Amino acid sequence: MATLRLSPAITRPNFTTTSATTKTATTRAQISSSLRLPKLTISRRVRRRRRIPGASGAVMVDPAASSYANALADLAKSNGSLEATMADLEKVDKVFGEPAAQSFFSNPTISVEKKALVISEIAESCEFRTHTANFLNILVDMRRMDIVKEIVKEFEISYNKITGTEVGVVSSVVKLESQHLAQIAKAVQRLTGAKNVRIKTVIDPSLVAGFTIRYGSSGSKLIDMSVKKQLNEIAAQLDFSKITLA
Repeated sequence: MATLRLSPAITRPNFTTTSATTKTATTRAQISSSLRLPKLTISRRVRRRRRIPGASGAVMVDPAASSYANALADLAKSNGSLEATMADLEKVDKVFGEPAAQSFFSNPTISVEKKALVISEIAESCEFRTHTANFLNILVDMRRMDIVKEIVKEFEISYNKITGTEVGVVSSVVKLESQHLAQIAKAVQRLTGAKNVRIKTVIDPSLVAGFTIRYGSSGSKLIDMSVKKQLNEIAAQLDFSKITLA
C-alpha cells in the first residue's frame, strides 16, 4: 500500500567547543558495545575519495559511504527496524546538514570525546534508536562524519530496494494537506506498480500555484500541475516578436 511519512520537527543541538565538565562524557563501553557492522572492513589508512563529477557529469559517491550504509541496512533488516532506522536517518540528514554541525564535526581540534557527547545530546533530543546513536559514534571514532549525508542517501537507496519503495517528490507553493499527499501517493503507486510509496515535500514559490510530482529513477519522470507550466505554455504560443511598443 502507499505510505505517507511527514518529517518530524527537529530540536537543534548547541554546537559549541566549550568544555562540558558538568556532564558525564560518553563512555567507551557505549561505543564498544555499539552495533556490529557486517561485511564492513574499512581501514583508516584507505585514501578518502570525495564526491567528484564523473565523465558523464554524474556524481561519484565515496565508496565508504555505500559500505557503511549497506552495513546499517543489513543490521536494520535483521532486527526488523528498517522503517524506524529510515526515520532516524531522515532526522540525521537534517541535523547534520546544518553548517554549524558540519563545522563542529569536521574540526580536528575538537576531541572525539566532546563530539561523542554532542552525539549523545542529539540522539536524546531526536529520540534515535540505540543502534542509530551507536552508528554515529562509530563514524565519530573513525573520523568519517564528513560523509554522513552521503551515507543517508545510500541507505535510502538500500531501503527502497529492500522494501520495493518508490519515492515521489512533491513540490508546491504552500504546504499540502495530508489527505492530498495521500492521494498523490496512491496515484504514484498506480503509475509505477510499486509495493510502497514514500512522499517527500518541497516548497517552491516559483510554481505560482499548483504542484509538481517527480518520481522514477533519479526523478526522471515529472507530472507538472503548476500554474508556472501553464503560463510558460501560453507564452510559447504567443509571438511577441512582431509587437511594437508605442
